[in-house]
Amino acid sequence: MDVLNSRILLQPRDPEVTTAFYRDTLGLAIYREFPGGTVFFAGGGLLEIVGRASTGPSEAMALWLQVRDLPAELATLRERGVEPEREARREPWGLDEAWLRDPDGVRIVLVQIPADHPLRTDVRPAAD
Repeated sequence: MDVLNSRILLQPRDPEVTTAFYRDTLGLAIYREFPGGTVFFAGGGLLEIVGRASTGPSEAMALWLQVRDLPAELATLRERGVEPEREARREPWGLDEAWLRDPDGVRIVLVQIPADHPLRTDVRPAAD
């Protein structure tokens, strides 16, 4: 499989409310808009709000967003009226995570990779 692009599609119960949340509250930049939908930049991927659903999301679904400064992002979200569902904490796998929900209940995991985590460590052998 030669994947050229990818995106996550969310079909909210209220597209206007959900679009406003991702645009105004989270502050995601818009990639493009079209009749019936908005596509946001989400780091190396895209998040598309499109269509309308009659039910909420599965509890098994989560949107994982890596940020540079988790405490600063949480402070900004609090200023915008969003309280995390779960405060930031270091997970057993070494990542700092906080959880919140979008208007439809999609769990959003905000993640910061600590400076000393193996994901940030160059594990290549030293050059001689």
